Amino acid sequence: MTVPEFVDAYWPYLTVAAVMAVALLAFLLAANRKTSVITEAKKDVLDEGAAPAARNQALIDAPTPTEPATGTEAAPAAPAGDDLTVIKGLGPKLAATLNELGVTSYAEIAGWSESDIAEIDSRLGRFAGRIERDNWVEQAKLLSSGDESAFSSRFGQNG
Repeated sequence: MTVPEFVDAYWPYLTVAAVMAVALLAFLLAANRKTSVITEAKKDVLDEGAAPAARNQALIDAPTPTEPATGTEAAPAAPAGDDLTVIKGLGPKLAATLNELGVTSYAEIAGWSESDIAEIDSRLGRFAGRIERDNWVEQAKLLSSGDESAFSSRFGQNG
């Protein structure tokens, strides 16, 4: 078979192959282009001789937490309260939520009534139901009384 006979016999296939080759070449050239960004020459804050950024300078000049701001006195620290995470089923997130609600001690939890439990439980979001399911009030009563052995025997080791 000669070349003209070959072309006459397979011209549709050759045309499709040529179109695909051109499309592939165009795609590869377009994908290989890199966008160049032309910017004006600005001095960066890290360049030698550049002025510090205003927001950074404000942070540098701000008083440290140990030195009170001028004209005001430091507020007294709130009492830390008990480590509520000792209560089984009450993790750091729940402890933070309870602290936001003003609950900071075992004695407070130990004194909850049914209505208090319902009120707090409604504010626990996805943790609702944990108060009664994990017996927080009973655990808090033992912890607030200082009865570590009863707490350990009933609810397991502390910490």
